[in-house]
Amino acid sequence: MSGAATGPSGAGRRFARFRPGTVPIGIGTSVVPGNGFCISTFLLLHPPGDRRKVLLGRPDLDAPWLERAGLDAARLRDNAEKWMLPACQWLVFEEPHASAERIAREMLDAPLPPVAGPTVFSDTTPRTTAESAEPHWDVHFLYEGDWPTATPPRARLWRELEFRDVGSLRRAEIGRNQSDILDLAGLSPPA
Repeated sequence: MSGAATGPSGAGRRFARFRPGTVPIGIGTSVVPGNGFCISTFLLLHPPGDRRKVLLGRPDLDAPWLERAGLDAARLRDNAEKWMLPACQWLVFEEPHASAERIAREMLDAPLPPVAGPTVFSDTTPRTTAESAEPHWDVHFLYEGDWPTATPPRARLWRELEFRDVGSLRRAEIGRNQSDILDLAGLSPPA
């Protein structure tokens, strides 16, 4: 979860001001990093007054995950038995709070409850299967708040939604590398 933003004395510096085309234009512009770049929103929702527990779900394999969260059938199957946060990459030109509202509406079948945030994090991750030597780059927008009741919502995309004590889960039980998001939020699951 680290990456060098600049070289010595700014050598190799590329500002994140993206333009169409394949050739960087001057010091202030570059193409999308070779291993990709994602901007995503994550909802960290707790039962009232209990920050140790977070709303996590196991996906319904027959639900429209590709349309709602860009999760294709293979990745959905890989995460079928894992717990996931209500989260999604932004739609192009979407604003942060609008993405949080959309995730609540489309993934939880409910309006977004009062939340704090966003808290913004950025990290890079090497991908051994990718062609580019550059890491994948993520910018995460985390919204956190209490669900209105101690009972988790029921929603069509999930076969299970529960408030889970993150400390009782192993990292391998959390899908889509979202244990990193829980780490960033100060809710680290054990190894």
